Amino acid sequence: MDLQFTRHRRLRQTANMRALVRETFVRVEDFIYPIFVIEGTNIKNEISSMPGVYQYSLDRLSEEMDEVVSLGIKSVLLFGIPSEKDECGSGAYHDHGIVQEATRFIKERYNDIIVIADTCLCEYTSHGHCGVIENEQILNDPSLDLLAKTAVSQARAGADIIAPSNMMDGFVAAIRKGLDEAGFENIPIMSYGVKYASSFYGPFREAANGAPQFGDRKSYQMDPGNRLEAFREAESDINEGADFLIVKPGMPYLDIVRDMKNRYNLPIVIYNVSGEFSMVKAAAANGWIDEKAVVMEMLTGMKRAGSDLIITYHAKDAARWLKEQ
Repeated sequence: MDLQFTRHRRLRQTANMRALVRETFVRVEDFIYPIFVIEGTNIKNEISSMPGVYQYSLDRLSEEMDEVVSLGIKSVLLFGIPSEKDECGSGAYHDHGIVQEATRFIKERYNDIIVIADTCLCEYTSHGHCGVIENEQILNDPSLDLLAKTAVSQARAGADIIAPSNMMDGFVAAIRKGLDEAGFENIPIMSYGVKYASSFYGPFREAANGAPQFGDRKSYQMDPGNRLEAFREAESDINEGADFLIVKPGMPYLDIVRDMKNRYNLPIVIYNVSGEFSMVKAAAANGWIDEKAVVMEMLTGMKRAGSDLIITYHAKDAARWLKEQ
């Protein structure tokens, strides 16, 4: 044959050759594992739509944390489920709120673990929204004071990183000011800076008992059709003092992750959300996919797209699979 072409397959001939030239790697240190902590005693509730994920009461939290530590996972993200809720979400910023108590529990027993506190009101408000409500309208500025109070109480409890997920305008500025004035100027903010109003959050609403009681969150979370808006949101948060940027959800927004990585020099975090997790679990349970292969391909794709860290419910399984390699 009188042909001229490049032989790309030379570098794919064997497993060792492919490993030699691999560009993207997933490490257990890349994972942030979300944990749901619930008020009460002797509680370990499996979340029906998220197989293998549980709500833990404090007296059983060590069961989860012992496993997390044994697998080499270095960071956890705490979500709290209170026994009581009210209009202003006071459980979020109470010094003995469930996230605050869980933070103390972990830092006293597992000091090397990075504790990231989710900073929002929706799990604590009776209406299920992420801010103050008046006439079924979410009020931006009054919500900022409560979010700053929440962040300070979480830092006081020992949180290593504050992760505000509420998407109020100015939330990073308010929290940064609150933390600094309280003497926590060295506590970083992992901002949910680019958070879309997604249909992939469904199972999380069950996990965190935080579904809105009226309307939806489209007036404060981003429209899935918008790309340029992500730059405006990210730049605001960076200017206000964010130390990390989260893109949420993960798989449907890999283009946005790459945009963030190309433009900004902060660590980029992707949230592989509950709906993505549950779809994989459901397909695997039906024998339609190879769960291990699909999960590792998904996580690799997230790293390749530009994420430095991955918040994922697959973290424990992926950590086990990486150990087997």
